[in-house]
Amino acid sequence: MASKRRPRTYETRALLRSLAAGAPAVTVALWLLWSTPHLLGMRLTVTMIVVGVWVGFSLAVREGITHSIHTLSNLIAALREGDYSIRARGLHPRSALGLAFLEVNLLADKLRQQRLDVREATALLGQVMESIEVAVFAFDDTGRLALVNPHGAGLMGEPAERLIGRSVEALGIRSALEGETPRLLELTLGGKTGRWEVRRGGYRAEGRPHQLVVLSDLTHALHEEERQAWLRLVRVLSHEINNSLAPIKSIAGSLKSQLERSAGARDAPLEAGVAEGLAVIESRSDSLGRFMQSYARLARLPKPVRQPVDVGSWVRRVAALETRLPVAVPGGVPATVQADPDQLDQLLINLVQNAVDAALEMHGGVAVSWLVNERTLELAVVDDGPGIADTANLFVPFFTTKPGGTGIGLTLSRQIAEAHGGELLLENRPGTRGCAARLVLPLA
Repeated sequence: MASKRRPRTYETRALLRSLAAGAPAVTVALWLLWSTPHLLGMRLTVTMIVVGVWVGFSLAVREGITHSIHTLSNLIAALREGDYSIRARGLHPRSALGLAFLEVNLLADKLRQQRLDVREATALLGQVMESIEVAVFAFDDTGRLALVNPHGAGLMGEPAERLIGRSVEALGIRSALEGETPRLLELTLGGKTGRWEVRRGGYRAEGRPHQLVVLSDLTHALHEEERQAWLRLVRVLSHEINNSLAPIKSIAGSLKSQLERSAGARDAPLEAGVAEGLAVIESRSDSLGRFMQSYARLARLPKPVRQPVDVGSWVRRVAALETRLPVAVPGGVPATVQADPDQLDQLLINLVQNAVDAALEMHGGVAVSWLVNERTLELAVVDDGPGIADTANLFVPFFTTKPGGTGIGLTLSRQIAEAHGGELLLENRPGTRGCAARLVLPLA
């Protein structure tokens, strides 16, 4: 079987065409040369010169075409590799090849500008992704994490490099990829439970569909709205009840004084009954007045006056104030927070008092410890009490399970924590009895 003929290269075809173009003239010149009576030596010399010039010019034409094509291919290869700095020079733009070189140069300029625009846009997007206080996750079509911003990695408690490639189930946010958006969703991320606004969108990367999930933490915003609503209610109640308590208390006191002055002229049992009733009215008025004053503290909490607070000294000082039960302070690494020391004292006093109240019921103990993360201080007040029966109403003003309690201690404590840029969480201890109050504050 005859083998297939290999196609001639472009350079070979150009050489053959150049030779073919000069062949008629060379043939005529040689025919005229050999048809005239000249010496054989001269004929051979002239023939060699003519043929040499003919072949040389053909080879030069092929070389010029080859060089131009190689130059053009090198330019295109440089563009394909992303090198837009190489330019073609030396040809007039009115020539066909010069026009091709000019177009390639213009294409390189445009691609270079587009790459600069993309880099600037990418840098801006990266800066925005690092700066925004929302968690951004991107999942591929198999449900594995392809992208996460620093805030999202911080919520998960691990570096982004270790999170990439994990499944949505392993991250615990499967519910964020389902259902309608935008909507509110309660999620636990990195051990922290909160309420999040979920938004989703789709995009394509490397030809594959991806899902973009944006989680906005609404916990603090909702807490603030809730607090403002309670404060408005407290102001109204305080105003109305105080307006009623003042005359009731005044009248009750006046009647009691009149009865005391006319005690001998009246029936003794009647006087005793009226006096007892008026005393009850006066007592309850005083109690209700103190009750409303305690709630009014929520509305009058000033902004914190920050100064350096040594965590160890602060914790030990507050723990020493509790005399009903020894409070263990295992200690921790040295740390300093920028905070209002008076407000921090009030916050920790409330937490320690609640923990001691609970521990006394079960004859348990109370311990206060802390640890330092990269940017935050986490302080824990742990007790061996019965635990929390109703976690839904922990931070609701007016709600208390203690006899004689006002129900503002935890609400006030959370308000102080959030005013310092932190948060306060209460939860039952897993696997054992008791409760743990966790205060998170930014480090100085």
